[in-house]
Amino acid sequence: MAVYKDAKRGTWYSQVSYVDNHGERQRTTKRGFATRKAAVEWEKNYLALHTNAPSMTLNAFYKQYEEDKMPRVKLNTWLTKKHVIETKILPELGEIKLSEITAADILRWENGLLSYRDRTGAGYSQTYLRTICTELSSMLNHACRFYGLRSNPMATAGKIGSTQHDEMKIWTPEQYERFAEVMRDKPMSYHAFELLYWCGLRLGELLALTKADFDLDNDLLSFTKSYQRLNRKDVITTPKTAKSVRKIVMPKFLTEEMREFFRLAKYLNPRDRIFQMSKSYMHHEMDRGCKEAGLDRIRIHDLRHSHVSLLIELEYSIPAIAERMGHESTDITFQYAHLFPNKQSSMAKDLDTYRGK
Repeated sequence: MAVYKDAKRGTWYSQVSYVDNHGERQRTTKRGFATRKAAVEWEKNYLALHTNAPSMTLNAFYKQYEEDKMPRVKLNTWLTKKHVIETKILPELGEIKLSEITAADILRWENGLLSYRDRTGAGYSQTYLRTICTELSSMLNHACRFYGLRSNPMATAGKIGSTQHDEMKIWTPEQYERFAEVMRDKPMSYHAFELLYWCGLRLGELLALTKADFDLDNDLLSFTKSYQRLNRKDVITTPKTAKSVRKIVMPKFLTEEMREFFRLAKYLNPRDRIFQMSKSYMHHEMDRGCKEAGLDRIRIHDLRHSHVSLLIELEYSIPAIAERMGHESTDITFQYAHLFPNKQSSMAKDLDTYRGK
């Protein structure tokens, strides 16, 4: 390996020869460094990453991890990962060499996460703790799979937190109607919440809707996209999952409400977003409506849970509910099992009858 000055360009370059993680000899050249020091630093990190002793720091490995992973996930997904890694993982573990991170290091790091408290005295939620640990584990698994790290110390330390979300809160139709009544003073907000509650939309799905997504003659609403605000820009992305692409039938009263809304909003272009508002504005409107209606504040996403709860109460099947919500049936079973009627007693009674035959 060696570093040279490119006399013609006035920059530095590195030529590296090495044996990779599979025992094969490789050679590569990297050009365009402004200084010799920068070329030497790149060479050191490159060799640490591509030979059997991944001795680069976690900070340095993160640059390679970003290069490998970012093209394979949605931008909003990567930005979420990036925030967790850069604010919760690297500040504590970033200067440790990848091959020297121990289960004890992870244990101390996790204890720090558990002891964190914000200005109100609240700590991280159990699901967020699990998310942070999962991101570190994913980085270390990537190093094991592709860059010669012998083992993932997270397997020994274990993950803190939980995959179970906090108990969901739901509104009955009566509670929602109280909320909706006080929202009528702002037609845009009113119709947005009507769609969220009576169709069970995700907020990103709602904010991506255009007039072209409505087939009012057949009571149909199509979902093919989602809205995100990324890097201070409005971005329309593909839906959350393949199942999220779907058509649902709206109740007749909602079809007529949207027909009247479109009649009055003649300025809307069929391809423009209908609800050109931010997520933060919607949360502000949720706060306002709950306060004026005298209701306990629930999350906007809890309106989606409320829609599922209503469908369960109306005794629709799991596959039918899953299709409407853009979920797998197993997701509905796992997330909403506690809302389904307990059939154990009737099962036992039927078994008694069968045994008595």
